[in-house]
Amino acid sequence: MSMTPVPPEMKRLVPFEMALREAGMSYPEVTEDFPWGHRTLKVKGKAFIFMGLSTEGFSLSVKLPESNGAALMLPFVQPTGYGLGKSGWVSANFGARDTPPLDMLRKWLDESYRAVAPKKLVAQLGGTTAPKTDKPEAAPARTRSAPARKSAPAAAKKPAAKKATPKKTVAKKTAGARARRA
Repeated sequence: MSMTPVPPEMKRLVPFEMALREAGMSYPEVTEDFPWGHRTLKVKGKAFIFMGLSTEGFSLSVKLPESNGAALMLPFVQPTGYGLGKSGWVSANFGARDTPPLDMLRKWLDESYRAVAPKKLVAQLGGTTAPKTDKPEAAPARTRSAPARKSAPAAAKKPAAKKATPKKTVAKKTAGARARRA
């Protein structure tokens, strides 16, 4: 069970948390931790599921790079807060009277593990890793069939012809003009 006390009205949700814990702990190199008082399953120090019981019910958060779009259409699912929703994390919340869909939640747990775990550990499961949707795929490298031809040097450009600008002339004072002023 989680480290926080379970309210009596939420006791019926404990088996769902335990079933997901058991499923998660069956994966290679998984450890259990209780940060913030909630159960967290990690692989190689990276969390792949957060879950816990509170006065509001049972909640869990998983990383779903493939199926987060479909998951977000469900009424009990929303993007995980703290900016995690941008990278494919979703949170599901179930009240005291709700019955969590355990089969679907196990599939989500599997997808989350495969998205977070190193490829070597995922290979032990006999499957593939979840595709990384954060980065676009690189374009394939180009191959050359023949060396590039040397082209003739470009003709030198002639400088643009300069237009002659009319020179400004300054009126020269003549002796007669000085005499008139005096």
